[in-house]
Amino acid sequence: MNKKLLYFLIVLAMAGWGMSWINAKVLSNYVDEYQLMFIRGIFTIISFGTFLIVQKKIFTISFKNFLLAFLNAIIMLAYMKYYFLGTKFGTASLGGALVSSLIPINTFLLMAIFFGKKITKKIFFALLLGIFGVLVTLNIWKFSYQQIFTIYNQYFLLASLLWAILSIVSGKVNDTPILVFIFYVYLMTTLLVMFFFIDIQELKYIQYDGIFWLHILTLSIFATTFSTIIYFIGIRKLGTSEINSFMFLVPVFAILFGAFCLKEKINFSTIIGTTITIVAVKIINSKQNL
Repeated sequence: MNKKLLYFLIVLAMAGWGMSWINAKVLSNYVDEYQLMFIRGIFTIISFGTFLIVQKKIFTISFKNFLLAFLNAIIMLAYMKYYFLGTKFGTASLGGALVSSLIPINTFLLMAIFFGKKITKKIFFALLLGIFGVLVTLNIWKFSYQQIFTIYNQYFLLASLLWAILSIVSGKVNDTPILVFIFYVYLMTTLLVMFFFIDIQELKYIQYDGIFWLHILTLSIFATTFSTIIYFIGIRKLGTSEINSFMFLVPVFAILFGAFCLKEKINFSTIIGTTITIVAVKIINSKQNL
């Protein structure tokens, strides 16, 4: 694949992840979190599975990786619940900026606490900088304790922590292509929701309008299948360090799409705080620390 084309596709993938927060906000007017997980899961399974078949991927998976996929499905279910509720009751652009920025910081902290990853002075500074960036993003000095820890901010923080755990678990996968593993995660998540959390007969497919279907297809096919596939193709072609530098575009796209599509106000504190946090993440992900 031409490198310029790959860069373009990676930027589109980051835009898809940024847009997913706006998709969830709009869809919260139609369905609850479990109904969204199920409908999104169906389209994701179809589109993801079709890609794997076209690529002639083998769907076999070891018992160990099957168990890891099941564990990740449970974590994914919890993540999507809080991701949905945060955007429903809070601001989509804030959620996209906050969660996207916090995930790599939380991942590093968890790796340091549970797996002995070394925290150098440079990393310690970056972590403090990241925390400060998050506080600025939340505009912490203008609100009371109760306002800062509103329920939707707690949802965003939980979502970022859950995705970090999911990333660490995924890193334990071996002997199974990562895209095949991810397919099983979405398949199991959808099945868990179908059997334990929804009544399929209550879904009113006929009553959903064009706006609903536009956002559900964008969320499942573009933001999930397309963005995930391009991300891992980018890792294979460019390496983890270079592809992760594109991740900094996700909060930017979330803020821009929130302002354009939902008319959300872009607070100066959100821009400054997100920028500070991105710098912190860049330091953490720098090649010297890999």
